[in-house]
This record gives sequence, structure tokens and C-alpha cells, in this order.
Amino acid sequence: MASIKRKATSQENVRPMKKSKPAARKHLPVLPKEEPSFPRGGASVLTPLEKKQIQIQAKDDVLFEQSTGKKAARDEYEDEENDGDEPVEKEVSTKTKRKSKTKGASKAPDLQAEQKLVRIEGLSYKRLSPGTIVLGQVAQINQYDVALSLPNNLTGYVPMTSISDQLTTRVEDLMEKGEESDDDHSENDDLDLKRYFSIGQYLRAYVVTTEKPSVNGAKSKRHIELALKPRQSNQGLKKADLVINSTVQASVRSVEDHGLIMDLGMEDESVKGFMSTKEMGKGLSASSIQTGAVFLCLITGLSSNGAIIKLSADSEKAGNLKKGHFLTDAPTIDSFLPGTAVEILVSEITKTGIIGKAMGILDVTADIVHSGAAASSKDLEHKYSAGDKVKARIICSFPDAEPRKIGVSLLEHIISLKSHPNASTQLTTPLKALPVSTIIPEAKVVKVEPGLGLLLDMGVKHIRGYVHISRIADGKVEDLEPDIGPYRIGSVHKARVVGYNHMDGLYIVSMEPRIIAQPFLSIDDVQVGQTVKGTIDRLLVNEKGVSGLIVSLAEGITGLVPEIHFADIHLEHPERKFKEGAAVTARVLSKLPAKRQLRLTLKKALVNSDDDVWTSYDDLQIGAETPGAIVNITTSGAVVQFYGPVRGFLPAAEMSESYIHDPQTHFRVGQVVKVRIVSVNAAEGRMIVSCRDPSIFGAVQQEQLQSLTIGSAVTGTVSEKANDEIVLELQGSGLKAILPFEHLSDGSTAKASSAAKKIRVGQEMKELIVLDKAESKKLVQVTSKPSLVNAAASGKLLRAFEDVQEDAEIEGYVNNITPTGVFVRYGGALTGLLLKAQLLDDCASLPDFGMRRHQSISARVLSVDSNQQRFLLTQKPKAAVEIEKSTSKATHAKTPNSALTNPVDGESASIDDYTFGKLTKAKIDSVKGTQLNVRLADGVQGRVDISEVFDDFEAIDDRRQPLRSFRPQQVLPVRILGLHDSRNHKFLPISHRGKAPVFELSAKSSTQLSAELDILSMEKLQVGDTHLVFINNIAEDYVWVSLSPNVRGRIKVLNLSDNVSKLKDLAKNFPVGRALKAKIVNLDVAHDRLDLSARSDTVTKSLTLDDLSVGAIIPGRITKVNERQVVVQLSESLAGTVNLADLADDYSMADTTRFKKNQIERVCVRHIDAPNKRVFLSTRPSKVLSSSLPVNDREIRTIADLQVNDIIRGFVKNVSNNGLFISLGTTVTAFVRVADLSDLFLKDWKAEFEIDQLVEGKVIEVDETADQVRMSLKKSHVDADYKAPLTFKDMTVGQVVTGKIRKVADFGVFIVVDNSANVSGLCHRTQLASGRRPDPLKLYSEGDVVKAKVLKVDSTAKRISFGLKAELFKNEIDADVDDRDGASAVESDSDEIEGGAPVTGMLVEHSEDEVDLWDGIDGKQDAESESDSDDAGDGGTAVDGDAIQATDLQGLNAGGFDWTGGSSNTRSREPESETDTEALQPKKKKRRKAEIQIDRTGDLDAHGPQSVADFERLLLGQPNSSVLWLSYMAFQLQLSEIDKAREIGERALKTIHIREQDEKLNVWVALLNLENTYGSEESLDDTFKRACQYCDSLDIHERLISIYIQSGKHE
Repeated sequence: MASIKRKATSQENVRPMKKSKPAARKHLPVLPKEEPSFPRGGASVLTPLEKKQIQIQAKDDVLFEQSTGKKAARDEYEDEENDGDEPVEKEVSTKTKRKSKTKGASKAPDLQAEQKLVRIEGLSYKRLSPGTIVLGQVAQINQYDVALSLPNNLTGYVPMTSISDQLTTRVEDLMEKGEESDDDHSENDDLDLKRYFSIGQYLRAYVVTTEKPSVNGAKSKRHIELALKPRQSNQGLKKADLVINSTVQASVRSVEDHGLIMDLGMEDESVKGFMSTKEMGKGLSASSIQTGAVFLCLITGLSSNGAIIKLSADSEKAGNLKKGHFLTDAPTIDSFLPGTAVEILVSEITKTGIIGKAMGILDVTADIVHSGAAASSKDLEHKYSAGDKVKARIICSFPDAEPRKIGVSLLEHIISLKSHPNASTQLTTPLKALPVSTIIPEAKVVKVEPGLGLLLDMGVKHIRGYVHISRIADGKVEDLEPDIGPYRIGSVHKARVVGYNHMDGLYIVSMEPRIIAQPFLSIDDVQVGQTVKGTIDRLLVNEKGVSGLIVSLAEGITGLVPEIHFADIHLEHPERKFKEGAAVTARVLSKLPAKRQLRLTLKKALVNSDDDVWTSYDDLQIGAETPGAIVNITTSGAVVQFYGPVRGFLPAAEMSESYIHDPQTHFRVGQVVKVRIVSVNAAEGRMIVSCRDPSIFGAVQQEQLQSLTIGSAVTGTVSEKANDEIVLELQGSGLKAILPFEHLSDGSTAKASSAAKKIRVGQEMKELIVLDKAESKKLVQVTSKPSLVNAAASGKLLRAFEDVQEDAEIEGYVNNITPTGVFVRYGGALTGLLLKAQLLDDCASLPDFGMRRHQSISARVLSVDSNQQRFLLTQKPKAAVEIEKSTSKATHAKTPNSALTNPVDGESASIDDYTFGKLTKAKIDSVKGTQLNVRLADGVQGRVDISEVFDDFEAIDDRRQPLRSFRPQQVLPVRILGLHDSRNHKFLPISHRGKAPVFELSAKSSTQLSAELDILSMEKLQVGDTHLVFINNIAEDYVWVSLSPNVRGRIKVLNLSDNVSKLKDLAKNFPVGRALKAKIVNLDVAHDRLDLSARSDTVTKSLTLDDLSVGAIIPGRITKVNERQVVVQLSESLAGTVNLADLADDYSMADTTRFKKNQIERVCVRHIDAPNKRVFLSTRPSKVLSSSLPVNDREIRTIADLQVNDIIRGFVKNVSNNGLFISLGTTVTAFVRVADLSDLFLKDWKAEFEIDQLVEGKVIEVDETADQVRMSLKKSHVDADYKAPLTFKDMTVGQVVTGKIRKVADFGVFIVVDNSANVSGLCHRTQLASGRRPDPLKLYSEGDVVKAKVLKVDSTAKRISFGLKAELFKNEIDADVDDRDGASAVESDSDEIEGGAPVTGMLVEHSEDEVDLWDGIDGKQDAESESDSDDAGDGGTAVDGDAIQATDLQGLNAGGFDWTGGSSNTRSREPESETDTEALQPKKKKRRKAEIQIDRTGDLDAHGPQSVADFERLLLGQPNSSVLWLSYMAFQLQLSEIDKAREIGERALKTIHIREQDEKLNVWVALLNLENTYGSEESLDDTFKRACQYCDSLDIHERLISIYIQSGKHE
């Protein structure tokens, strides 16, 4: 750029400046491209007048060419320097005229060159570059990504982490949780992308990359990766670009009651989106929308300040362009983003598409597909004509195109945002009409596009097929002609559908013979259970060997063969059988389309099976047979896998006709078994299968098994001998029976084993007794123990519990042995317990009591418990047991442990004397809140529940603590109710005594006097009854109370008391144990639920809308608090809201944050909106407490409460384009016109007001008929002491004023005077500063505060000229120094300076921390200008010598300009002995000389940065330098500014480019060092975790270890 300027200033040819034309189109300066930050010479070499002349001349040339139709000869040349035939205008003597003439002559041809550069280009893979923004349509939703159909047969994929920041955060949180718990199912449920997107949804996407990274040096694959995040898909959008009817992509930040808070991804974080529930579109509701979901939204409105954007995701609304939902106003071309509808002016029509203009400023093109030529039989020339205005929708951008252009679509379904062509009339979707892989025998060519491809008639109405030229044949097709050749119009060919593009509305078709012959095109073509052929692609090897095979079925389709499915038998060396490239035949076991996974089997038993394939439970019938593979074996059976999700359980009893003790000894994982369905439950997905032959165990065998009785004698034939048992086949029935070896004899194990050895297979065994039968397993257990055989013969063998008789001698066998006793088994699986104490004395001390399993045993029945179906046994003689019982009774009577010691009543002798209903006495041991702990005698405890102490409410003296009157050691008359059950908080019958029983007692006088006990229970309660209750426990919403020892209920907090103030502190006002009178309002005996109320006005039904009346004061519980209102729950089905105007009597105190959730408040019903079922409440103290309380802001109920000239306050309800709506009350809203907002002119008046802002105004009109109120917010109407603003008449020459920059132009700045009636004027660039003419665009920006002097007032034209030169304020310097208060009006804020906004005008005072970045740049430019320019007369700005000395001492100067005319550092360092006028006069020459001699950049390099300003200046040029950032952090640490050092580190991480990973790593290590030295363990751990997320985890761990070692923290 600098070299171009040097050419411009020399006598050389200036034609190369033709390259500047694209930049000129963007309303930038005429100079080529973009000016660099440091141009040589300081500023532009062209004056504003010269630039104006160039623009006028270029405009005339363009108009001449358009009117004559002649084109300049220069258009034929690309190199202007070789254009000798081009006429050159006469050169003039001065450089200025020469430059302007040359530029003017070259501009017109450049514009025509631009027009020629507009080419119709469809979006293609080669033209798709990173940064392109496209409109796409959701075509497929996978588990971890989403596939989008893009224009022109392209498909892109959006990873889960590129959808939205909110969804990415959820993924990261789930990953962190996944490290702690491996709950994959819950994770998949939370992140199911089908809950975030829908097929056919339109979205705007940002192209991230077009290639998939290569692996192991292989060639990278084509893969379009997209991003949907709003900050990427809305790239380039600014706040000013968000206009109505434009589109913006937004993600759901949060779901609220009335709509969605949306994230627009704007740089300005204050800009947010809001979507009302009415704007969500059909099929969507707030409850179904997930946080993080992304929508392409239509902007329907903006708030007053533009910070809230109103959005709509209703595709029908956005696609209805007849209602004007297309872009009509665009501040910049950045508003033209894909998805936005526009109106274009057609300028040129060709066979390949359409060229036009959008709003006359932006070129648009529509290719052959999206112009409608592909889908229509008509040519575009017959459908459109030049000059037509048509509606279109933007589908893509071309970021690399020059001149800039966009791609649009004229297709009806894209314009209307429908899912596919003719969506309203199509009976089925295109892919259902013709699925992928469908072969069309006769597809007719209906259109030929030479060089592009063919359009075919697919037999589906309105939808054609497209064959690219590369897919017509296996070989290369050189050319296509519509009239001749094999592919002419009307020819018929065989074709195959390979896809469908939702955006283009075309089938993607291939006519290649190899594609048509291919068995599968996608994984969807492969069916579960199908037999397929393929080749082995590779072998998967792990530490155990070959773990699987990858088999290729077709191009891009592979399947996995697990190790257990290699063959029917286990292969020791699979690698010897399977070689890469070998052909195999397999069967598909299952497929997961979302993961593109197939599981195959090579087992011949499955591949060659002709049985039915089980793929769904719904199609299965009992008795069906098929083979399956065992995938898991347990002791109880095996799990058999079939096809797809179908599995069955094979019980051990169903594995074989023979008895199988351990299935793992007979079966292995991977074994193929043919099974039969025994039972199936399709709803639960469960199935029981069997390997047994159904003909062996039929209905006859089932009947015989049922008729077989326990204890009967049978005969069997030995069919099998196992390790410890014999399998027999019972004669006559064919049933299988099991005979353990131990049941062959009553003797020892050796004797039983000896008997078993003598038994042979086929031997007949008689006198076998049936002990048990298992009908489910179809097994019978028999015994040949002589003791049991004899017992069965004599009828003494137990067969059922009814046969058990006390004192009977019975025969059995040992089933199990425990430390406490022996379980003895009898017939029919009947079991009795032989306790250790009842064993023979010589056996009790032996291991396992000297017994073994299945050992024969004889015992006597000791006791029988019919209720529990249990009985106890004994081996001791009957006489010994009788002696033991009598001894126990005698001992019980004599020992002090059984007899009562010190009974309180003095009468009871034994604990057995305490029977149900007995009247006795008890002594209090301790007093609790809800019970009295008492004792009846030494060691005998009891309790008196608080509900069994008082007969009625009036008998209680202290109702807060009713038991306070009782004291320890006090004796009470009590009556026994039962035994206390501490687990269930109930009492049991007196018969349920434990080791240390606790008696449940009653101390009520009425209970002691009554003849019979009437214990309260749930069945005796009725709704409406009033009872004495006692608080037992306090929960969040309820208070639990006790009515009796075994009846509990609950009272809602709102129903505890009529005094709401008591409900604010439940623990204090309603302590545990407090007595209340409560009425039963709800009773559910079946579910043991009891609801009560302690309020005096309690009704049995819940409060409803009909029960309310305006003015009623009721209690409520706060359930929700936001900035605008408070939601109060009045009952289970009723809630109301308290708006800001009803919160307080003084609107200044109306703060919703003073209310907390679950807080109880007294509210007054303000208004009832019955049709909408809404209730408006008030918490004004004057309404809920006392009407005599002071009211600052009176309540406005209706318009009748208002009168003209009333001064009232209200809250801003809405900000519209016409004015403000002010809420004065629940139902009263006033309107303020824009003209009545302020006495001053407000350029952006919407930015001055926000929703819920408190304002004060004057009522100027009340129309009760129309129910309208108008207000004025002008201070002149509200404030009696109002002072009128300055007007044009008040301005005088020489007057010094303060103001703000309103506009910055090339020729100067416009200033608006403070406290004026929008009085503004111009400060020409010649009056900005002394010396060389500065560039206003670099020195000033809108909003800068300046101090200016009135130089001229033109009353006729009403114009004011200002001056900002420093010498204009010489007389004011002394006053500024002495009186700082006067300077505060124009004092610049340090935050604005650090943010990059220049300090403009006359700055009175500077802070040492202020950094003026632009001053530093300008200073450098002027220094270069002084050194390079030959003319040093008045070009440049200088600094005096004292300022230079101060710079040497204090570090580098923060700026190149000294706006005050002197050095502030010098004035603060030492007092001046001479006046400012005298000091300033001789310094003008020194100032220029000093600037020439001193190079500030050199000082910076020599001494390094020495202040905050120095570092900030260096970071402007080196933002990616970690060394500079770390030095900046060290500088702050030297000043003990640890927090600032930490902030600088965080700033560095955000500023350094994402590609500079090493630089970012250095900053992370520095932050770890900082936290290790100055921070806490929590802050260090937090920084460490964040660093591991953004950097390589191993590197961060190693760096932290090194930091610990260096700091001596070895543990």
C-alpha cells in the first residue's frame, strides 16, 4: 500500500490503481484495497476535494457508457501498462490534477469489468471453501452428528460439538460425569439428537472444512464439516444488521414460561433473542424444546434499544412472502445471509441460470437447478425476462468471489421453507416413493445440459432425477448433445436411485453399470438375517490373537464378524483360515444404522439354515423353532442370541431331556443350538426357549406328572449316572427322576457310594419313594432311604404342613446346616428347624453338629406355628423337655430378671401381668417434645405419646409446649395399649413381645375411666371432623401432625394459621409438639393419607377461582420470582401474579429480589380475569396491612382514577416504534408518543428506555370511551424548576461549549452541544489540530466527548463552525488547572480510552493509567511522515522537550499528540515560575524539532515497556506473542496486582489465535505458576482442569509436576 502511495506522489503512471475498484464498491475510500495501519507519509495523499472530483468524473463516465452502450477499449486488456491503444487524457502541470484525471478516467472501465466478472456459478465441492455460509436442510439425524442436504447435490455433516455452545457444555458435563459413573443409557437419552432436530428442518451452516484429515499419510477424503453455532453461522452480522424480516440463526439458551431466551452469538453480548410460545411453529411446544436446540429464525421485531430481538421459528410464517416477510431494508450487505428472502431484479437470463441485483447493490445468481430450469420443461427465457422482480431466498455465499455476490434459489419449496416440492399435495415423501437403491428399468431423458448432466423422468410427479456427467457411464463421457447421441432427449436408460437432495428437490441418479450391478449402496439396503457375500478386508488383532474380522460387502459397506462367530467350532488359529481378500458367505446378525455398524456370522449352522429368521418379538409364535447362538451361560441357564434385538433365555431344565446340574459343563459360549419357543412376551421383550424334544414330554406326560403324589412308591430304570446322582426313567410314565447317591442308604457316605457303584445303567430300581416334584422343570426327586421308605409305607412321611402334629416322631433328611441349627427336609419340600439347643448334648459341640447334607435324621415336633407355616423340632426325649420347661418356669419365678423389681404400681409381680387394657402406674424418666418416656418397673420401659395425654384442646395450659408441665420422677396413672413399634411408628398387639419390649401407654383420664378401649384409627375418621393434633415434624410445604400413636396426617403450611405473619418463621411459631385444633379436609384410607387444616375458615374443597373476590386478603406461598413479577401459589390448582406496580406503595421500593421462593406472604386480590383464568395480586402494605399507611404512588385501578395534569409514575411495559407503553396499574396502560419523550432530540431514543424502567410523567389526555391514556415524559412538563436547553439563538462566537461527536466524515466532525435542543455544528478538519492536516476518521469516533469553541455562527443558513485546536483554549488553561470542577464536564473516562475510543478535543485532565491506542499510532505515522517527506513545514505534531525528559524518566509516552498544549507530567512534577502563555510561546519550534529528532519506537526497543500503556501498545502489533503477555503479567506482579495479572492471562487466552497452540500453552503454564504461588488449591485445581481441556492433557500434567518440583511441593 505504501508503494502505491509513492507512485501516486511521483511523476510515474498511476494506472495500477485500477485494483481499487472492488473496495470502492464497499463504500471505502477510492484508494486501492484497505489502507494499512502505518502508511508512509501519515495520511492520504488526496484531499477531499480531489476525491470528490474523482467520484464525479467516474460517475459521469459510467452514465455515458450506459447511455451509449459503448464499452471502453480497456476492457480487452488485463495489463494497463501494455495498453497502448487506450486514449489518455491530457496531463496537467500539478500533481493533484494529474492524479484526479487519471483516476477518473480509469474508474468507468473498471465498473464494466466488474459487470463482466459476474458469472453464474452453482455451489460445488471445489467452490466450497471454509468460511462459506450455506442454507441446508436436515436429511439424517445420527447418534453423534447431523447430515444436512446442501444445494447442488452436496451433503455436509455437523458434529455434536458444533451445534451450539449450550449443547457442547452439556456434552462436556456428561463426559465429566461419565468418568465417575458409566451410565451410557442415561447419557444417550440426554443427548439424543432427534430431540433437537427434525427431518426437513432448514438451518444456516458455516463450512468449517472440506476435507477429512488423512490417517497414516493417506490421501485426505472429501468430507464437508459444518457448524451451526450462531457465532459462526451469523458471522459478519452486527447489531445494526438485525432488521425486521431478515433471518438469524439462534440457539435456545433457556426455556421460560412465556417463551425461549435465544443466543444469537453476537459479539455484543447484550443482544439477545426472545421467541414467544406462539412463534414456535406447528408441532413445537416449550416443553419439547431442549436447551441448546438451534433454529433458523425470522426477525419479527426489536426492542426500543435493539438489545432484545423478537424471533419466530414458524416456517409457515417465514415462508409466506405474500405477507411481506422478505428483506426490504438492509443497512449493510452483511444482512444478506443464507435463509433470508429477498426481492431481486432480473438483469440477465441465460440457459444456465439467472443474474440479477438485490436492492440494486448486490449481485445475485441462480444456477440451472435453483433457477427452476431443471425441474421445469420451459426454458428460462420463456419464464422470466430482464427487468422482472421476483422473490428468492438466499442459499449460499461466495466469500472468494470478486465482485461480491450471493447465490439464491427460486424453487418454490425453498422460498416457502417446505420440506420437499409440492409438500402440501404430495401423498408420500420422495424417498418413500422411490427409496434409495431403487432400480428404474426405463428412465426417460427429458433435458440435456451439455457439460453438466441429464435430467430424467423417474415416474414420480413433479420430481425429476439428475445424472451428473460423471455418473452416466463407467467410462468418461466427452460431451452431451440434446438432439444427437445415445443420451439425447427422449432416450430411455436403466438407472438407479443413489440418493435424494432435499434442497434441490431432485433424485440423485446413476446410470453406471457397475453401480446398477452393485448389491448394496448403503447400510439401509442390508436386511437383518440376509445372506450376503463379501471379502475379508482385514483381521482385528489384540493381545489374545484375532478378535474379529472386517468383511467388505460393497463399496463403503463393511461388517464385523466377532470371534465367537468365526465358525461352528472354536478355532485355535483363525489367521490360518481367514486371509485378507478371501471371499466369504455370511449372514447379517444385526445392524445399527445410526452408527453404520453391521454384525455378521460365518457359522455354517446359521448361514445355511432354512428356518425362519427371528428379527422381532411381534412375529414369534409359541412352538416355532430356529437355531441361535449362545452368548452367555449362567448356573440357571443360558442366553441365546438370534437376529436383531431378539434374545431368548434357555433354562437349565430345558437344555436336555437329561438332568443337567451345571450348564457350563455341557455348553459353551458361541455354540449354535436349535431351540423351540416355550413362552414369549412381546411387550416386555422376553422369551423362554427350550432344546428339549416336544414329542418326549407331551400332554400325557404332563398329566402323569400332575397325578403323581408325594410319598407314593414308583419303579424306575437307570438312564444315566452322574458324579453324585442317578437319573432314572419312571416306568409307566416316562418321567425323569433324580436320585442322589446319599438317598441310597441311611448310613455313612462311604456306604452310599458303595451302593452307587453297584448300580448300572439300564438297571431297574424298585421301592423308590417320591419326595418332591418340580413341574416347571419337569423333574421328580425320589429316595430309597429305608427310613423314608418305611415312613411312607406306614403313612408317617410328611407330605404337607397339615400333616405336622406336635410331639409326633417324624423321619426326614438334613437339607442345610447353619451355626444356629439344622433344617430338616420332608416330603413336598416341607422343612422344619432343629435348633442348636434341641440337639443331643453330644452333637451340639461337634463341627456342623456331626451331620452332613442328605443324612437321615429322626426328630420330634416341638411346636407348630400355623400362622407362619413353621414348626420346630427336637431330638431330646420328651421327659427331658418337660423337666426343662418346669425348671424354666421355676427359674423364671425366682430370678430377678423375670420377676418385676420395684413395680411402680406396687401390685404387678411379673411382666406377664402387663396385659392389654390393664390400668397401672408409670414413673416419668424423661420428657420429650412429643412423648413421655416412662418405666413401669426396673428394666420395663414404656412411652406415652403426646396424643394420649390430653383429652381436649382446652385442657392444655401451654399449647406451644404442652408437655412442659410434666417432670421426671412424676408418677402417672396409665393404661396399656400395646407394644411400641419404633420402625413403623405404630403400636403392636400385646402378644408381640421382644427381648426388651416398650409398652405403648395412655395417660388420658377418659381412657382410664372407659370400660372398653376405643383406639383411634384411619377407618374411624371422617371428612369435616375436628381433632386435637400435635406437630410431629416440619417439612418444606407441610407440617406433619399426630392424632394418635398410630394415626398421622399433614397440614399445608398455608392452612396452619389465619395469621400469615406467623407462617414466615415456622420453627419459631410452630415448634415440634405444639397443639392445634385441625379439621379433616381430605381422607384416603387405601393410601393411608390424611390432610387437615388449622384455619378457622377452612373449607373441605381446595380454593378455586370462583371462591375469590376482589379485595380479599389471603395467604400465599411464593413459587417463582423474576425481574418483572412474583408468582404466588394460593392453592394446589390456583396461582396469581404480583406485578411491579402492585409490589409496594413506593415504586422506588418495588424490588422483586426481596421475595424468596417458598416464602409465605399475605396478598390482596387486585383483579380477576375469569375468561383467561388469571389472578392479579398485590402486596402493597396499604392493602394487606393497614389502609392508613403512607402511599407515595397511589394505586390506579381504572382510567377513572386519572385526570389530566396528574403527575404519576409507572413502569415501562413495552417499547414500540411509535413510543412507549407505561404500566400504571394492573389494567391501566398509558401511551407516550416519541415527540413527548424528551425536550431534547434523541437520535436513538429506544436506547434510553428499557422494559420495567421506572419513569415519571404527566397525564395529558384521558379518553375513557376509547380506554386510552396519553402521557408526556418531558421534563418541562414534569419538573417545575426545569431549565430550557440551549438553542441556536443562544450560540455566540467565542463561546466555549462541551459536546459529543455525532458523526465523523473525511472533511471533519459534527458536534452536538450538551444540554441543547439538538444544536450541532461542524468542525472542519483544518480546525482539528495545529500543523499537518489530521485524518478525522482516525482521531475521532461517534460519542467522543469534546470541548469546542464557536468560531462562526451563520444565522441565515443556521450553521455553526467549531474549532478544536489547542491554541484556541490558551486562556482557559489557567482556569482548568485551578478549577478542576469545571473541567469535570469534559473529562474523559479512562475506561473509554482503554477501550480504544480516542480522547477528542481539548482534554483537561489525564489519568496515569489511561492508554490512548490511537494516539500512539498517529504519533508514529507523523514521525514517519516527518522523516520521509521533503516538506517539513507544518506537517506533524510535536512534543516539547520537557515532555521528552519526562518520558525518559517515566517510561514511554502513551501518545503522540499532546492535546493540552503542554506536558501534564511536567506540571505535576515541579511548579512553573512563568505563565502558561510565556511557557507555550517559545515551544512551538522546539515541538517540531523534538518530534523529528526522537524515535519513540527506538526507546521502546531499547528500554522495553515500562508502563501499562507501553504493554498495550506493543500488544496491538503482537497479539499472539506469549512472551509479551507473560512480561505484562510479570509487570503486574511486581506491582502486587495479582488479580490484574490473572486477568491479563485470561485475556491472553482469548486473544491469541486458536492456531497458536504453543503460545497458549505458555500462558496456561504461567497461570499454573501464578496459582501455585499466589492462589489457593481450589483455584489451581480449576485452572489445571481447564488447561487439560484446551491443551494436551499429558503436557499439562508434566508441566504441573515440574512446577511442583521447582516449588518444593513433592507430596
